[in-house]
Amino acid sequence: MMNEKQTKGNAAALLPIGVFLVIFLGSGFITGDFYAMPAILAFLIALFVAFIQDRKHDFNQKIHIIAQGVGEDNIITMCLIFLCAGGFSGAVTAAGGADSTVNLGLSILPPNIAVVGLFLIGCFISVSMGTSMGTIAALAPIAVGISEKTGFALPICIGAVVCGAMFGDNLSMISDTTIAAVKTQGCEMKDKFRENFLIVLPAAIVTILIFFVLTAGGEYKATEELSYNIWKVMPYLVVLVGALIGFNVFLVLMTGTVLSLIIGAVSGSIALSDLFRVVAQGADGTGGIMGMYDITVISIVVACIVSLVKEMGGITFILNLIRKNIRGQKGGEFGIAGLALLVDMCTANNTVAIVMAGPIAKEISQEFGIDKKRSASLLDIFTSVGQGLIPYGAQLLSAATLTQITPFEIMPYLYYPILMAVSSVFFILFRRRKTEI
Repeated sequence: MMNEKQTKGNAAALLPIGVFLVIFLGSGFITGDFYAMPAILAFLIALFVAFIQDRKHDFNQKIHIIAQGVGEDNIITMCLIFLCAGGFSGAVTAAGGADSTVNLGLSILPPNIAVVGLFLIGCFISVSMGTSMGTIAALAPIAVGISEKTGFALPICIGAVVCGAMFGDNLSMISDTTIAAVKTQGCEMKDKFRENFLIVLPAAIVTILIFFVLTAGGEYKATEELSYNIWKVMPYLVVLVGALIGFNVFLVLMTGTVLSLIIGAVSGSIALSDLFRVVAQGADGTGGIMGMYDITVISIVVACIVSLVKEMGGITFILNLIRKNIRGQKGGEFGIAGLALLVDMCTANNTVAIVMAGPIAKEISQEFGIDKKRSASLLDIFTSVGQGLIPYGAQLLSAATLTQITPFEIMPYLYYPILMAVSSVFFILFRRRKTEI
């Protein structure tokens, strides 16, 4: 009886996720302040609900279940990236790298395309580094500087960064989401890249046009000389070049951090006694590695919740619900897309969502003759769509933490994830299909 229920799934197992959404979003709408309910507190309440709801296991067994979930490679990797990204952000900002990079950019580019430039650079870095989180950490300080010096609202500047980060998140050859999608569907990386690129290219072009139109009337009047030190820009260049060569994201971020400290110390921007402090706390004591503590703890708690929800059959319920409503190849592709999106909304981690939904997506593609590279692309795209839009996802929470604004202030400017979904729907509806043998 228990096995049958687990096979069919359990809709009630999704209660903890519903509780989080009601508490977190509800308190924000009621008070008008989405910081009124800290995200970590809402997640802890949801975890408490999951513990109470699961009556099949005793307390020690539940601890074992969530420990296994937290101990997954993807969760540990993500948390370590957070900490490395925080260290790099703290060091490069303290060394004056962000200010120099902003001034250099504004000296070269007309102010009215500065936001477009943020999006394009974000695309470039994310494709090179294979991580949206590393991209956001590297560019968030620059977005803040450009906002201050051009007069463009900070949410639109950081929105451009997040859009660019999500572009590479599902295209990069070294992205964990791309690797997971390819492995679960059994296709070649190069084939998936070509298919994926054709789907999202229209979305990227339209995003560029939207940012250009929105900021075309912007005027920038210099109140001070746009001075910059090319050496202080070097850490960003090293991160970018290292990513292009294909170095490991940890090695790239740590190299950028060390280089920032050396340049900061030599230039006098960072006192020798503050070298370790700026990595840990940032220049103002609120950034650096410690500035990423909240998002790291949140990621761990979310992994705990997802582990219990999955154990109780919540994820299985979603998978089965989508699968039984599929008709034909187009229906199969929409099913894979919906599956990826829903699982990501429940897990708040696109790599985990791909790993969980991948086997079912492969079954759907085999049953309805869907090309492997197409199913892999749809899996990767729609988990990125969800990850780039949900206010409790790591990307938006990180962007908000680094810029001291709320995820909801950024969301109106997340054009690329929305357009990526629209482009994919048109692709499903009108693209010619080859039946896979």
